[in-house]
Amino acid sequence: MTARVALVTGAGRGIGRAIAEALAGEGLAVVVAARTVGQVEDAAKAICDKGHQALARTLDVTDADAIARVVADVERSLGPVDVLVNNAGIAEASPLLKTDLASWQRHLSVNVTAPFLLTRQVLAGMLARGFGRVINVASLAGLIGAPYVSAYTASKHALVGLTRALAAEVGAKGVTVNAVCPAYVATDMVWNGARNIAAKTGRSFDEAVAAMAKMNPGGRLIEPDEVAAAAVRCLRDGGLNGEIVVLDGREPQSREARS
Repeated sequence: MTARVALVTGAGRGIGRAIAEALAGEGLAVVVAARTVGQVEDAAKAICDKGHQALARTLDVTDADAIARVVADVERSLGPVDVLVNNAGIAEASPLLKTDLASWQRHLSVNVTAPFLLTRQVLAGMLARGFGRVINVASLAGLIGAPYVSAYTASKHALVGLTRALAAEVGAKGVTVNAVCPAYVATDMVWNGARNIAAKTGRSFDEAVAAMAKMNPGGRLIEPDEVAAAAVRCLRDGGLNGEIVVLDGREPQSREARS
């Protein structure tokens, strides 16, 4: 994978940062993209300090013009994007009757329209070169139902559907498209959810985290490195296409797993 270029969205922290670091460890030049300047700069510096190549780029994944500008900039700076990791996402909880249209549209915009826009921006080049990897970070909620997260669940189901459709479309042309579907992961998204639960129920923060962990089939939170390991598997295995990689906590994974 040396000389290949990867673009990872939502890469300033959590899952995205773990994936960016793992891909850099595979020898790729990594573009760390997210909305927060300080976070992407810190993540890129950490990668460079380990002797790898990384660029920090701020990006609003819902802005099609911004996507086009960043991809063009990456092509000038590093070369064409060979690996796209659509990781940026949002999750808000509320009963359906309290889910307003703005929240619904926000979930669709970030969680499924953004991957569509990003993939469309880089796909032509991948097809022309006969090589590409599109890795979508979906969710276990993209495969099963869950209460109070109808907008999130619908958007992640849509992302899984996009993965399968595009995999069938381009799989014979050197481009693979796969999705990783983790259950609750030990990231800020879970910590924020636990704070909301604690505020509404009177439980302590630790009790709320434990309750969320128990909701995972394996009874524990997934670690970001486990998601990164699944992404690396999708990168390495050119025969893997249209795969929905489920991480539910029942089988610990590491970056070296499935190598």
